[in-house]
Amino acid sequence: MLGYICKYAPVEIFESMGETIKRIEPQVTNFTQADMRMHPNICSFAKGVLEEVMQSDYDGIVLTTCCDSIRRLYDVLKEEFPDKFIYMLDTPRITKEAGIALYERRIRDMIRAYEEYSGKTFDEEAFAKLLRERDEEEQLAVASGRLNIGILGARANEEIHRILESQGAGAAFDLTCTGLGRKLLYEPEAVMTGYVRGLLSQFPCMRMEQASGRDELIRRYADSVDGIIYHTVQFCDNYAYEYAWLKNWMKKPMLLLETDYTKQSEGQILTRIQAFLESLGSDRDGAAKQQKSDRQMKGAEKMYVMGIDSGSTSTNAVIMNEIKEIVAFSVVRTGAKSGESAAKALEDLLLKAGLKKEDLALIVSTGYGRVSISFADENVTEISCHGKGAHYFNPNIRTILDIGGQDSKAIHLNEEGEVKDFVMNDKCAAGTGRFLEMIARTLEIDIAELGAIALTSTEKIEITSMCSVFAESEVISLIANNKEKADIANGVCHAIAGKAYSLLRRVGLEPDFMMTGGVAKNPGVVRAVEEKIGAKLYICPEPEIVGATGAALYALERARG
Repeated sequence: MLGYICKYAPVEIFESMGETIKRIEPQVTNFTQADMRMHPNICSFAKGVLEEVMQSDYDGIVLTTCCDSIRRLYDVLKEEFPDKFIYMLDTPRITKEAGIALYERRIRDMIRAYEEYSGKTFDEEAFAKLLRERDEEEQLAVASGRLNIGILGARANEEIHRILESQGAGAAFDLTCTGLGRKLLYEPEAVMTGYVRGLLSQFPCMRMEQASGRDELIRRYADSVDGIIYHTVQFCDNYAYEYAWLKNWMKKPMLLLETDYTKQSEGQILTRIQAFLESLGSDRDGAAKQQKSDRQMKGAEKMYVMGIDSGSTSTNAVIMNEIKEIVAFSVVRTGAKSGESAAKALEDLLLKAGLKKEDLALIVSTGYGRVSISFADENVTEISCHGKGAHYFNPNIRTILDIGGQDSKAIHLNEEGEVKDFVMNDKCAAGTGRFLEMIARTLEIDIAELGAIALTSTEKIEITSMCSVFAESEVISLIANNKEKADIANGVCHAIAGKAYSLLRRVGLEPDFMMTGGVAKNPGVVRAVEEKIGAKLYICPEPEIVGATGAALYALERARG
């Protein structure tokens, strides 16, 4: 079996020779081998490919000269696997006739190299037959779902397609480096030349001469979709710059996904895509499960619904009645298993409300543990639920800062409380509740005291690193220098505010502002954020239940049909 990574790779050549050739989709959990053999700032996709190849049984790999990271990958693979067919196919930047002739010559050189390696012979007639018989694939596929989503950027993996399909949406096009589907050209008079012309006539990647016209091509494709997912890989600067450029003029809603091609990214990808589809008005797959016949439905006279927010630090639940009154709420500590914490919150909440589970018309879950709550009828992302919950508590809110136990979010709402835009920081503990807990332990104070003592600070101290590990070391150094706890705490609060401000700016600093999540109970952080944005933050009496309240509102809407 041979592997490849680029849409410009001539895979049909090897198929006509009877070889199995597979597009490499790295799904690794770490970069242990790559970090020993490659520079740490090498693209995570290239490192993921190395890990995948070292764990799998490939007979060879066909690479193309798309970037420096792939060139370094080639060097490492050649050294690690001297007995395998490791080939770098130099893909030309030019796509005119000169480029076609050049690429055809290079492909024929590759064929001779593989014939020598494998002992097999390339038969051009067999190759022509394969091209002739293969059904031509349309570049634009018709999406089966209600929403049509376009995919742009760098190397979108199959997980994105799978999530879209599971959410009742379809990929109208995939114009990334590994775009699915391409139109093969069969020219009887010049089979190889026609084939190469087809390869080079695909939607141009960033290194091709036609890349200067990508924006106009994208504009044409974008007319046919409801929204666009733009995927980038960490350290792939070209595509990050293109996203910033497109966002300035493209009118279609866009979601930026930056991943490191590890399995750990799947949860973040799912949350972001679900929230994006919800903001576009998607009828999500499954909608509300039709279990109402098994519940006590009391029509417009009396109805109770429940929203439950399963977070990393706390599990929060709300019961709401038919006139949108909060009947009871519960906040419990999330334990080792989110499902068990949710069950505990349900029991506590029913006791407070004086109700039985059968009295609840519908239960909607949200938060990172939402899919682990077996008794929930439906799940909605915390992005949408925080937007709906914030609008419930204060309809004037346009910008939300949510800092929870393990992530931070900035959400921009319209006048109806619908999500217009959002950004998340969920791959690092910096600036989250866990970060504050770690700092509090280092200062030997209770987490509840941290914000209060920050308000008593008399000396300005700047915490230069927001990495949890480095910040802890920095705090230890400040303690060694006999700095006051209050001043250190205040420095930490302002560091968090700086990070929060960068998130808020990305969605737009439109008043009124609201802060939600457990960190909203920290007066030191609240004051620091207010100073940074130059405005007051609205904080409801229990900021941890905003997401659960939004989930309850979704449940009420679904229960009413």
